[in-house]
Amino acid sequence: MDEINRWADINEDLFKEISKRFHAYDDYIRLRLVCKEWSLKHPKIPNGNKIPWLLLPDETVKNYSYEDEEIHHLMQLGAADDETLDTCALEEKDIYHIMLSEMQSYNKFIRGSGHGWLIVQSISDGTIQMLNPFTNRSLDLPPVSTLPTIIDFQPDNHGDEYTMWDFRDIRITLDRDRTHRFQVEKVIINSSPEHDIENFMAVVIFGPNQRLAFYKPGNMRWVEFPTRDKGFNDVIFFQGKIYAINNYGQLYEFDTNTRTGLKGGIHETRPPSEIPVGPLRLKYLIGCTNGSLLMLTRYVNLPLGMELGTSKFNIYELKRNGKEWSTLDNLGDYILVIGYNSSVQISVPFLSKGNQIWFTNNQMELQSSFYDPVAQDIGIFDLDHGNFQRVLLDVKFFCPPVWLLS
Repeated sequence: MDEINRWADINEDLFKEISKRFHAYDDYIRLRLVCKEWSLKHPKIPNGNKIPWLLLPDETVKNYSYEDEEIHHLMQLGAADDETLDTCALEEKDIYHIMLSEMQSYNKFIRGSGHGWLIVQSISDGTIQMLNPFTNRSLDLPPVSTLPTIIDFQPDNHGDEYTMWDFRDIRITLDRDRTHRFQVEKVIINSSPEHDIENFMAVVIFGPNQRLAFYKPGNMRWVEFPTRDKGFNDVIFFQGKIYAINNYGQLYEFDTNTRTGLKGGIHETRPPSEIPVGPLRLKYLIGCTNGSLLMLTRYVNLPLGMELGTSKFNIYELKRNGKEWSTLDNLGDYILVIGYNSSVQISVPFLSKGNQIWFTNNQMELQSSFYDPVAQDIGIFDLDHGNFQRVLLDVKFFCPPVWLLS
């Protein structure tokens, strides 16, 4: 009994160090279940584990559900090699299955993830909700109907319709489902609301012109940024500020610590002269541990088979207090993780190698219809060898997979 009590009273710092060595969520769960004291000491979410999990909707494997709950799968990818992961990988022991009672994938799309949370949008009613798949806690964000582009919403006998501004700033009427489907492009958050709800904040890229709006607790609507500029590809929280990048590679900076709301606009740094522009030349922003900003340019090609696929990446670095972007060809012991998640840099986990880009698709053009799943653009790019490892090529999805970072 004394020996058991010694383990139950293990030093908390030592216990945390042990838990960081578990890189599969189901192993982490087993650790918490060893005894009551260990379960109480450790949260359901592994704070120190930064392994990217790929969240896959159930339709990729078997069309079965239990009591109207959708089964999703958390999948960890190993080091990139010449092999392609396919549906066989979904049956391996590294898959952890989770039940998401709030997430019926035929009706809801994931529009973002970060800090262990998913941002889920309903197609039928336009609600936007944050969901923690580890704890099943949720938080409501303002719905689509409160975005700055929306003028009015009128239910009628012929189908609900929105009056809104289109990409030319012309007043138009659009049906409910199409509005809900295409108004929200991506949502990012600055922290877990469970830890600091007073300083919690969310930012959305919205509308046909890809503009920016934010939410703070107590707001009833999404509030547009002080700049009404458009064409934003990505936005991140970094070092107490918000940084955004548009399709032309122009950087924006906003200060969140002001009493009157956000302040800021165009950053003095000019885009690289050779920056590619276009709907298939996507830009991502990543904040680094050394204080630098990275801009990642993703080249997406349209082959004859009409399936989009990433063919190339370029990386640019803006050093702390720097005034000019420079090219970067080596990430060292880090990987970049992009998609519907908050774009991040993470140190190399034990199961992988550095100098890689892990990517999923976050283009609305690759969203499926309700009844017609489509293939997605998912994989790992190895900068050392300049090659791609394609993931799950033979699987089609109703809802795009997304990286889930704790």
